[in-house]
Amino acid sequence: MIEDLDNKIVFEQAKACAFDYMDTIPTRAVFPSVRAIDDLAQFEEPLPAGGESGEEILKMLHRYGSPATAAQTGGRYFGFVNGGAVPTAVAARWLADVWDQNAGLYLTSPISSKLEEVCEGWLVDLLGLPPQTVAGFVGGTSLASFCGLAAARYELLKRLGWDVNEKGMRAAPAVRVVVGEQAHGSIFKALSLLGFGRENIETLPADAQGRMDASRLPNLDSETLLVTQAGNVNTGAFDDFEAITERAVKSGAWVHVDGAFGLWAAVSKSKRRLTAGIEKADSWSVDAHKTLNTPYDCGIVLCKHRIPLVAAMQASGAYLEYSDQRDGMLYVPEMSRRARSVELWTTLKYLGSEGIEQLVDGLCDRARQFAAGLHAEGFRVLNEVVFNQVLFAADTPEQTRSVLDTVQRSGICWCGGSSWEGNPAIRVSVCSWATTAEDVENSVSAFARAKGNHSPV
Repeated sequence: MIEDLDNKIVFEQAKACAFDYMDTIPTRAVFPSVRAIDDLAQFEEPLPAGGESGEEILKMLHRYGSPATAAQTGGRYFGFVNGGAVPTAVAARWLADVWDQNAGLYLTSPISSKLEEVCEGWLVDLLGLPPQTVAGFVGGTSLASFCGLAAARYELLKRLGWDVNEKGMRAAPAVRVVVGEQAHGSIFKALSLLGFGRENIETLPADAQGRMDASRLPNLDSETLLVTQAGNVNTGAFDDFEAITERAVKSGAWVHVDGAFGLWAAVSKSKRRLTAGIEKADSWSVDAHKTLNTPYDCGIVLCKHRIPLVAAMQASGAYLEYSDQRDGMLYVPEMSRRARSVELWTTLKYLGSEGIEQLVDGLCDRARQFAAGLHAEGFRVLNEVVFNQVLFAADTPEQTRSVLDTVQRSGICWCGGSSWEGNPAIRVSVCSWATTAEDVENSVSAFARAKGNHSPV
């Protein structure tokens, strides 16, 4: 029997569990212990025939689930460019979860529609994009990039006299696709889903920091899709947008900017130079759950051309009732979807433009502190720390792997490994508002101890 909503016991219990989790985050091991991982076996059971009470289910989740989480909302998680979560936005999401809105249409959720409209305007202003730019709200940058590239495919094929919605990709004219060799894997995934095989993609060489080499840019034309990057996932480096977009605009090529975490540099007066020229592009993808610190999942596609985006995301059905208000499903692949705009609007309003700038600058300050501390401890910092990424290594590949393994198991902090120029490297992504100078100091000390315990071979 489903519990009546008038029964608030499970909600009070969930609140108590959540508060307990929040209270222990500062001292919690950043990655689960071996025991916590082993205890996940508690979830391996046959599906009960008669169900179980809500109280017992929440008790089980908190007892065995909470210890097996990565403490991403704390200040010492530096893996995978995963942001923290602004507490007020988490609270707003709790309320939105109770609302349980379907944000597909205005008629299914007027509040979701209005907040999407407001967020669209705020984002265009914050990022300095053309005023006609429209936004779609999806799960993350992977899907946001897919949307932007789908709009590009529709428009470029249309220029060639081909309606991809009617005729599909079989026998379609060739669209030229140009990307940098250091493009994120999600870009290649999106291109593949859209029917652009790897053999048909031109990759441009990158410089020592992973930036697309603008001097090697080939001749472009109005049948070209050019994908650029705001924030290399290893080094944080930004492509030279001014040089690239100037040539692209003259040729009529479509430029997409993959800016998962780096596009937010545009909100900072001291970092804005890194994104100079992005306003000349045609589409952009960015995550709010990375640098902006909204809760997961909150990706955004932005497109200067409404018609190609809507056409690429086509949706039809006799039962669909579009309105004269914003119908969000026009700009994204999903029809039924949760109201992501609630926590995005909350975060933007809570921080304000000045607070967002302070957040971005603070993350970059902590990254520079991290790099300086690691350098002082004898590590080799491999990148120019221009944003929130630090890439470094120990004296040998073997020592680098050993140090990373030791730190990951320590529970003091957590970051991931990577490969750079054929050798193992360690990648620190400073993405959480909760990261303090003391968090960085403690994390650097953990690396220093690990390095001291593992002498070079």
